[in-house]
Amino acid sequence: MTEHIYDLAIIGGGSAALSAGIYAGRSMMDTVIIEKDKIGGQATTTSSIVNYPGIRNGQGPEMMNEMRLQAEEFGTEFKTDEIVSAELNADVKVLTGKNGQTYQARAVMIATGASPNKIGFPGEQEFTGRGIGYCSTCDGEFFTGLDIFVLGGGFAAAEEAVFLTRFAKKVHMIIREPDFTCAEMTANLAKNHPNIDITYNTEVKEISGDGLLSKAIFVNNQTGEETIFEADPEDGSFGMFVFAGNKPNTAVFKDQVEMDPRGFIPTTESMETNLPGVYAIGDLRVKELRQIVTAVADGAIAATKSEGFVNAQKERLGVEITHKEMPVSKPVEEKKETAAAVSDVPAGKWFPAEMKAQLQGIFAKLTKQVTIKNILDASLPKTMELSSFLAEFAELSDKIVVENSSRGDNPELESTINLERLPLAALFNEADEYTGIKFSGIPSGHELNSLVLAVYNVGSDGQPIEAAQKEAIEKLPKAKIQICVSLSCHYCPDVVAACQRIASLNPGIEAEMIDTALFPELKKEKKIMSVPAMIINDEEVIFGAKSMDEIISELAK
Repeated sequence: MTEHIYDLAIIGGGSAALSAGIYAGRSMMDTVIIEKDKIGGQATTTSSIVNYPGIRNGQGPEMMNEMRLQAEEFGTEFKTDEIVSAELNADVKVLTGKNGQTYQARAVMIATGASPNKIGFPGEQEFTGRGIGYCSTCDGEFFTGLDIFVLGGGFAAAEEAVFLTRFAKKVHMIIREPDFTCAEMTANLAKNHPNIDITYNTEVKEISGDGLLSKAIFVNNQTGEETIFEADPEDGSFGMFVFAGNKPNTAVFKDQVEMDPRGFIPTTESMETNLPGVYAIGDLRVKELRQIVTAVADGAIAATKSEGFVNAQKERLGVEITHKEMPVSKPVEEKKETAAAVSDVPAGKWFPAEMKAQLQGIFAKLTKQVTIKNILDASLPKTMELSSFLAEFAELSDKIVVENSSRGDNPELESTINLERLPLAALFNEADEYTGIKFSGIPSGHELNSLVLAVYNVGSDGQPIEAAQKEAIEKLPKAKIQICVSLSCHYCPDVVAACQRIASLNPGIEAEMIDTALFPELKKEKKIMSVPAMIINDEEVIFGAKSMDEIISELAK
């Protein structure tokens, strides 16, 4: 067990946790945020945020990234781990991570959020990823020109229904109540939209289809009348997004922290639970309104309260009250210049100045050459676009080399990298050996993270990995993994990076990122209507975000 005792440990990385990290850090508390997945929580899947005070048209991922940077500037640490057990009754609380790492803290904040509910109607599980979706930002574009149903009448349903109109032939809202359950202004955005039809007092009875969702039966819960909707024969399918509320992620704490029958945690107005020094914030708390603005308020209140608790405990135990030194912040003027630099990208350029500086810092750690081999085809503009992207990318480090060849000029190379589609770029190590890592599409947007990590893992000792995981990876049988992504998906890069890290450690594994939008024939063949989607050995399709351990388990079958 580590001897270090934090003042405050925050479990979770959503807007509530980040707000708490900002306030606690600014109070010079020794604070750590522990998040198992991606920092930002559900807000990173929100396409547009228009009701956060002072930000008229916010984008979830950008807002959460700014909150993280702000917390870091105030000295808050970030750890990636999944807390699997907690001892919360003592003065010093002990949290245990998935791989046995422990964290000690005088105060703990539970900010693990909530996950989307599934309704449970017949066919929902079967057609998840093949018509049923839960993230409109990730999957909305798959239903371009098709009918889309939105199930629910709350804030998320109303806001995402409006967002989905940019793709849908028609959006149909199905609400089981007699009216919306969100604020009137939000509801009116949907009610007054010309491309949204709304049906009240109605629920899904069952759905069906041949591989893809093509039929739904609805029932009026007042009259019992049934209505059947079938996809237009020319469309062949339609989409259905479920926004039926959320269930709290609180199971780890159920034997210690008081909860209601649904698993939500009741608190005082100061966010205190039934345990001294343990606070609950965000969507997992019993409250009327679950929005980003209320989550950040929870975090600010709890952080302020926890400071007083920690200081009182230290005084009672005779522990010296010290404060973590706050890092020196950059002047506001410099921040403004940086923000301008980010948005001012010269035409034809892929990387703004600030991003280049960040990436150069990462690539300064490269110790071995990484060669990216790119196949060109003058008849396919996207291959030329990828070439331009890679040329600028290679300027970030003298350890990165790009080699271009025209399709058909090097049959041996094309055979080695199993060329199936273009555009395509493949990574080779310093011994000029194919690593099994390749990108079919331009790894920009969120997928830039995948490319950066791939280069780092091939050109250095790579990301740390547990000995047991490494041993399991090395024992895996030969496999081909195709990870279908959307560049707007916030979950996809984690799956791509995990698969490609596996490939970097096992020469029998090939892991290919595929921008699904560029290859509609693959989408049609595999009946893919949601991302991330892993195709294993050209057969099994696995939908949804998966951890490295889950991927290893699938490949070991």
